[in-house]
Amino acid sequence: MCELLGMSANVPTDICFSFSGLLERGGNTGPHKDGWGITFYEGKGCRTFKDSEPSCTSEIAKLVKAYPIKSCSVISHIRQGNRGRVCLENTHPFTRELWGREITYAHNGQLSNYQDLKPDFYKPVGNTDSELAFCWILDEIRKKYPKKPSDMKVVFRYAAKLAKQLQAKGVFNMLLSDGIYVLAVCSNNLHWITRKAPFGEARLIDADLIVDFKKETTPNDIVTVIATRPLTDNESWHKMAAGEFVLFKLGVAVY
Repeated sequence: MCELLGMSANVPTDICFSFSGLLERGGNTGPHKDGWGITFYEGKGCRTFKDSEPSCTSEIAKLVKAYPIKSCSVISHIRQGNRGRVCLENTHPFTRELWGREITYAHNGQLSNYQDLKPDFYKPVGNTDSELAFCWILDEIRKKYPKKPSDMKVVFRYAAKLAKQLQAKGVFNMLLSDGIYVLAVCSNNLHWITRKAPFGEARLIDADLIVDFKKETTPNDIVTVIATRPLTDNESWHKMAAGEFVLFKLGVAVY
């Protein structure tokens, strides 16, 4: 299956350290060689980089890793294709507009018997079960909330309920963000860690790289990283339970 990576932080932060570990799993230390992508939010806008090549050898991935883009909300994905061919349009993350915000999504898992998912407004560009599920989720949100609620937390809680319905069709781990909130939904395998003062060293599992976060942060920084599997071997990651979801804002779990 694919692997997910997300970040929620209270200050613009680069994700180069975690991203470096994830890239190695895309065809080197892992089998996820069918493309990769990453989306960084900057205000109401976002930058997305994608490639259908393995992330461990992708020249675009090398560019992103070498260019420390700072963001408070990031979603990334490496793909091991099972539904849909290997091509750019089937590469995560996927993004659509909702109420004047860019909504970004990535999925890990595989669905069956999903032909009843028939979104009206949002249409898939590719032919994956993942993108179809994303379009269906956004359609259902639009039906329930014709106008944007004053509190977006209710929207993300509803998105988690919709994800629960999709979990009845198979494995459905999901990351969803509007650039302010980052929602993590666990079907069978998702972990997260929050780094804050006092900071220490972190050592990647998949690459020979150690970072001393005391030298890279201020005492007020809060950074949460979400990953399918822990990316470091000297830190304590929280393993989410099946069916659990966590909503993060500015690095802090708010629901």
